[in-house]
Amino acid sequence: MPSQDCSGPGNRGPGISEARRAGEATEADREEGPASAVVEGGISIKTLSGLVFPLMEEGQTHRLVIHAVLTVVAVVVIAALAIGCGDDSDSITVAGCKAVETPEPKNVTLPAPPQTVKAGEKLTAVVRTSCGTFEIELDTKQAPKTTNSFAYLAREGFYDGLDFNRVVSGFVVQGGDPLVGGDGGPGYTITEPPPADTAYTEGVVAMAKSLDEPSGQSGSQFFVVTSRNAGYGAEYALLGKVSKGYEVVDRINKLGAPDEKSRVPVLIEKITIKKG
Repeated sequence: MPSQDCSGPGNRGPGISEARRAGEATEADREEGPASAVVEGGISIKTLSGLVFPLMEEGQTHRLVIHAVLTVVAVVVIAALAIGCGDDSDSITVAGCKAVETPEPKNVTLPAPPQTVKAGEKLTAVVRTSCGTFEIELDTKQAPKTTNSFAYLAREGFYDGLDFNRVVSGFVVQGGDPLVGGDGGPGYTITEPPPADTAYTEGVVAMAKSLDEPSGQSGSQFFVVTSRNAGYGAEYALLGKVSKGYEVVDRINKLGAPDEKSRVPVLIEKITIKKG
């Protein structure tokens, strides 16, 4: 996939600029909760009681204030514990997604497939994931070799049980690596440079590659663009475009963490190829 400028060595995938990351950090830094504003403002309990309970007896007011303070402290402690547990992806539940575990890496070696897909043939890949199902209309006209390889891998059950190993919110969702870490493939590669006018816009699906691989080379890893335009030249082999269920792709897209992984494991349960 498009090579990235912020991942570890050997990782494959569309890159995302440091400037964009810096912008995200700036936005995050601007967020301040009302609780911190009260603390930073230095409002004392006595002053607070005067503002909130001006008509009550002093003793009753103090008791209510103490009760309120203890309640706030309890809420803060619970929230802190929840955040601390958030580092354990297994403890996070996401609406619309099943609770699954990250798959174990596996070595797979398959022979390159014979060309069986006909240029212009109508094929649709139905991608069932642990977060729902979406469909990809395969571009057999412009990418007969790439779509042929993808259909072959799907029919062989290669993708079953693999995960989306790279999720960059607002950029790409990527999966199909049997080694999980970003360097795996099916044991062969094919090369089919995309059309010169290829644009990697929202919903477009293409194949991943590393920086040192030639234009259009691919194995098994694919990515769905979730930005309006990823801004890349024609380097990544074209596969097709999401034709149904983009809301599922967006659900996965929103799970991206700062390390470009998903906050919870998302599995490819099955990819089925439909004709017509």
